[in-house]
Amino acid sequence: MQTNNTQHDISGKKTRSRFMAVLRRMTWPAVMVYLFPLLLIVPNIGLSITEYNSVWAKLCNIFLPAGVYFLLVSLSRRIGRTILLMIPLMILAAFQIVLLYLYGESIIAIDMYMNVVTTNAGEVSELLGNLKIAIATVLVLYLPPIAIGVLFCVRHRHAPLAALQRARRIGIGAVICGVVLMCVAYAFAPRYNIRREFFPYNVIENLVTAIRRGVESYNYHRTSATFSYHVTPTRDKDLREVYVVVIGETSRADNWEIFGYGRPTNPLLSKRTNLIVFPRTLSEINTTHKSVPMLLSHLNSENFGEEVASSRSIFSAFNDCGYQTAFISNQRRNHSYIDYYGEEARTVEFLTDGGQNVMDVELVDHMNHLIETSPSNKIFIVLHTYGSHFEYRKRYPASMAHFTPEKNTEASRMNRQQLINAYDNTIRYTDMVVDSVIASLDRLDIPAAMVYVSDHGEDLFDDSRNRFLHSSPVPTYWQIHVPFVMWMSDEYSEHFPDIVRNLKANSGYDISSSQNLFHTLIDMTGLRTPYHSESSSLASPQFQEPSRRYLNDYNESVSLEESGLREQDIRELKRNSISLH
Repeated sequence: MQTNNTQHDISGKKTRSRFMAVLRRMTWPAVMVYLFPLLLIVPNIGLSITEYNSVWAKLCNIFLPAGVYFLLVSLSRRIGRTILLMIPLMILAAFQIVLLYLYGESIIAIDMYMNVVTTNAGEVSELLGNLKIAIATVLVLYLPPIAIGVLFCVRHRHAPLAALQRARRIGIGAVICGVVLMCVAYAFAPRYNIRREFFPYNVIENLVTAIRRGVESYNYHRTSATFSYHVTPTRDKDLREVYVVVIGETSRADNWEIFGYGRPTNPLLSKRTNLIVFPRTLSEINTTHKSVPMLLSHLNSENFGEEVASSRSIFSAFNDCGYQTAFISNQRRNHSYIDYYGEEARTVEFLTDGGQNVMDVELVDHMNHLIETSPSNKIFIVLHTYGSHFEYRKRYPASMAHFTPEKNTEASRMNRQQLINAYDNTIRYTDMVVDSVIASLDRLDIPAAMVYVSDHGEDLFDDSRNRFLHSSPVPTYWQIHVPFVMWMSDEYSEHFPDIVRNLKANSGYDISSSQNLFHTLIDMTGLRTPYHSESSSLASPQFQEPSRRYLNDYNESVSLEESGLREQDIRELKRNSISLH
């Protein structure tokens, strides 16, 4: 028995000895020469699985970057320094892996970089706190190489020449294979584009483009200084009128009761008279920093890229006609076009300037105060809500948690029902806020109107793709199908019956919030401007359904068919009688 125990101890010691030997070999500079390039192509392998590229493009996207990485590590025996110099590539790789975990496809888009800049720290912390698996994965992949690189530098550990020579041969061979595969991809896939399909070249170029757009945004006040809508009023200046536009955040039409949802998410609006709903409304973009400027101006997907930096907001049009204008926001300043456009109003209030979290209902109090104290008979107000932005259960008071349970908000399909409960509670809270706006306007007993429209929608693990949130490089049906609602007072209907009649008549058509809101507001308020289009106004008898367009990451206006919508999205569009064209 003692002999068996002795043999067992000897065997155990040998096993531990082998394990320690393996660990020692794993830290050798020679091993890192081969291992480090393989760690860097992890996102390339992921993209080869998720993207709808040709097989040649996918293979090229593995072989060519792998070859380049092997060549880079073979340049110097100081492997630790090489690893540390390539930290930017590790950051891009980590970012890409998190993006694939979150959206299931696509490269790091230009808009993703812009979102990082324009998203406040609170939103970032809420999101990162729910991506533990993805974050843990990238930390496991890329923190050890960085630590090893530092260790090699401190201890002056150099890679053996033989390992570098083998890595160089591997790199040259992989690069040759990659170039051949690229040529084949260009030959057999006419739409192949290295600038959009080759990682990390594509995301580096996207970063450069994002920086350029940031510079353009910074210079906005100079480039837009001479812009004018050349607007003229047509109504009696003594007639008191109030118009309020409520911009929703991350609200999708499919979860609104008044658009056919099976849950009571609109207990108040569903009882309102004089309400007009537009169930076939799509947004032309799924990101806030582009959607809101389009809602606040004449811009749409076809002219946004070229004109956003040189145009001005609808506030400037109303200012020129003597309106008291106001932009009241419950979102934080982010030094984007949203801020710049909003700041063109005569009164500008960001309720979160003090750093506190504010509920959307406080927007109504500020609106009421402005209406009561306004010296002008003409008032135009925009309320920018925080709406249904993740993390959902923080967007409404605990006392309004109608759908329960809703406490577990980790981004996981297993928590889908709780996430939907919390999300539906945000819609129910928005219902209360919008109804409060209507109630305030109704008490004025004057011509008044309210328009509610959301900037974009949201994914909630709706199908097998397991998509969550919004702003993904490739949109989905749920990210672009948005609620669009109007209310007019009895006095407004009495003064302008033709406009109300036209709005009702056009409510069943295909609508683009980005293309139609500006022109509709111009008609509803009786203004005239060369930028107005009768065929784009829901208040006009000449209204024509807009062609379906989408503003892609490169600020190109593309058809919905080219936007990246999948079969699941097209099926939902058809189910809701929304045209794809």
